[in-house]
Amino acid sequence: MKLSQTRIAILLAVLVAISSGCGVVNRIRAKNQLNEAARTYREGRFPEAEQHSREAARLDPDNKTAPMFIARTIHAQYRPGVQSADNIAKAQQAIEAYQQILAKNPKDEEAYKAIAYLYGAIHDDEKLRQWISARATNDSAEPEKRAEAYVVLASKDWDCSFKMTELPTNKTTTIDPSNNKATVSYKKPKDQKDFDQAQMCVKQGLVEAENAIKFDPNNESAWSYKTNLLLEASKLAEMDGKTEQKAQYQKDYEAALKRTTELSVANQKRKEEEEKKSASPPKG
Repeated sequence: MKLSQTRIAILLAVLVAISSGCGVVNRIRAKNQLNEAARTYREGRFPEAEQHSREAARLDPDNKTAPMFIARTIHAQYRPGVQSADNIAKAQQAIEAYQQILAKNPKDEEAYKAIAYLYGAIHDDEKLRQWISARATNDSAEPEKRAEAYVVLASKDWDCSFKMTELPTNKTTTIDPSNNKATVSYKKPKDQKDFDQAQMCVKQGLVEAENAIKFDPNNESAWSYKTNLLLEASKLAEMDGKTEQKAQYQKDYEAALKRTTELSVANQKRKEEEEKKSASPPKG
């Protein structure tokens, strides 16, 4: 026997009301689970906090807070400095959880920075460089964010050269007895491969620093790393016996240092003015 249209409509209305009611109940239950997750997290019971977070996500798949709770609780279980397989796996698990957040919200800075931190913590330098480079070359990212990414890359390339040029075996310090002034000279390392690697890092780093300045012309860190990379280039030119090239790098270094100093002074002045404003009592 066929149901009348009126009875079908009533049945559908009941079903919608029931499903809607279940949805409300599940959202309330999910909120309670997140409260429990927060409580156990504060108490340092991170695995339990993760379980509550996952249950919240199961009860309310559309909940926007649960995914971050899951990522944070997994991240909290990672122990910095411990390079065991289980601990590294936990870091990878946290990275995957943060990536799921970014898949839905590419502009989530906490998730982005957490992934960068974790790659650095587990010493996965290749993945870290890929991660930072992806933002630096992302046309949809904000210019300031791209500049920050290029600064990070430039800092790593500066470090690559600095560790080689400042080795005791690659530099000599002499003291002039007449004025007690120290002079440092640099010599090429025995292994040509080390020199070539440093040169490649400096060349790459200078490009990255220039890109950072292009996206954020007043970025003090970008100018600072450009300055330091030019100094590294000067050292390498001296090691290679290229006097004229060293002189040019030194000239460029001094110009970059001047701009870095100007920005540093301006930023310090701005900071002091902001502190004065925040310390001043409100008028009225």
